[in-house]
Amino acid sequence: MKNSKALLTTSFFAPIQYYCKLIRYPEIIIEQWEHYSKQSYRNRCNIYGANGVLPLSVPVVKATNKKVFTKDVKISYDTNWQKLHWKGIEAAYKSSPFYEYYIDDLERFFTQKWDFLLEYNNEIQKEIFGILEIDPIIKFSEDFIDFGTSEYDDFREKIHPKVSKLETDQTFTAKKYTQVFGDKYGFIENLSILDLIFNLGPDSLSYLESINSNL
Repeated sequence: MKNSKALLTTSFFAPIQYYCKLIRYPEIIIEQWEHYSKQSYRNRCNIYGANGVLPLSVPVVKATNKKVFTKDVKISYDTNWQKLHWKGIEAAYKSSPFYEYYIDDLERFFTQKWDFLLEYNNEIQKEIFGILEIDPIIKFSEDFIDFGTSEYDDFREKIHPKVSKLETDQTFTAKKYTQVFGDKYGFIENLSILDLIFNLGPDSLSYLESINSNL
């Protein structure tokens, strides 16, 4: 950790790697003035389904201008994606140890509607904070923060679902834990935080801390 502040993108049910940063740094800056990037964790997450990795994506309204700020990205409800996500999560985790314990707290994210992706992700993040019993300091960028700014440890391009996009993150190495379909496909690392809380429950925070303690 070079700095006391980490710079992250917004994220939809963010991956475990992302939450390791949230508990490690005294202050987190969420970039909201970047030009929105598709096919990233900003609007998608990966869960562990019966056939392996199952991506869940939040559709967004197509912008008339290609360069739209993340803070201005709107969610599209042209399809009933919330129902599909809900069914996918149920099928993936209904047999997990802590599904029944947490699922009621998450239901509103698949029944209520939010206009903006950033707002939606922020509300999800607050709910996960409550489940993990953490209270990180979160702030939002007041302007676009240039890459290479020495004041921050920048993970905007290091936490990404596409391997070809990844920059090396020397501060994250996944550790194995029991997963619902692990006997069938083996351990799949760095899935959505949903995978961790449904499988480990109250031990989720200890798992995140154990990864950081190895640094």
